[in-house]
Amino acid sequence: MTSETLWYANRATGAVCLVLFTVVVLLGIAVRLRTRLPGLPRFGTMSLHRTLSLSATAFLALHITTAVVDGYVSISPLDALVPFVSDYQPLWLGLGTVAFDLMLAVLVTSLLRDRLGHRTWRAVHWLAYASWPVALVHGIGIGTDAGTDWMTWLTVACVATVVTAFALRTAQAVRASRQTPAALLHTEGAH
Repeated sequence: MTSETLWYANRATGAVCLVLFTVVVLLGIAVRLRTRLPGLPRFGTMSLHRTLSLSATAFLALHITTAVVDGYVSISPLDALVPFVSDYQPLWLGLGTVAFDLMLAVLVTSLLRDRLGHRTWRAVHWLAYASWPVALVHGIGIGTDAGTDWMTWLTVACVATVVTAFALRTAQAVRASRQTPAALLHTEGAH
């Protein structure tokens, strides 16, 4: 494989990761809000969230692999695992590494969820919310296409949808915290 092919593959997988992880975050919020997607039973949203999470992780592995294998810039496997040690763009690459390490923790604990217990899994799973904006900043800072119109619009669309979904999730949490215990019992009994 030529260096040019690897460079294009790295760019493409970075953009695909942005889209897939954005959808994963949106589906995670939908699961938490108990949203039922059209045409899917409620458990279908969770299943889609898990499946797309694994697909996004596979694209992330391909993104990292192409960056390491491509000889155009020097990125070692250590640079992909340990943040801010790379000689090449240490800040921007380091942010990508931080996002990857957070996602790795989420993936491992999700695979071990039954052994860890729900509370531990959920506490670590919150790292996914931190990983997404860190990865986004990584892409903006180091991405070759970051200044192009198509990537700018893709980034804006991803940010707008996540911010909107997060605002809805926050509003729902605020409403739930304001409910009286009697209203909560009434609401839960209706489901």
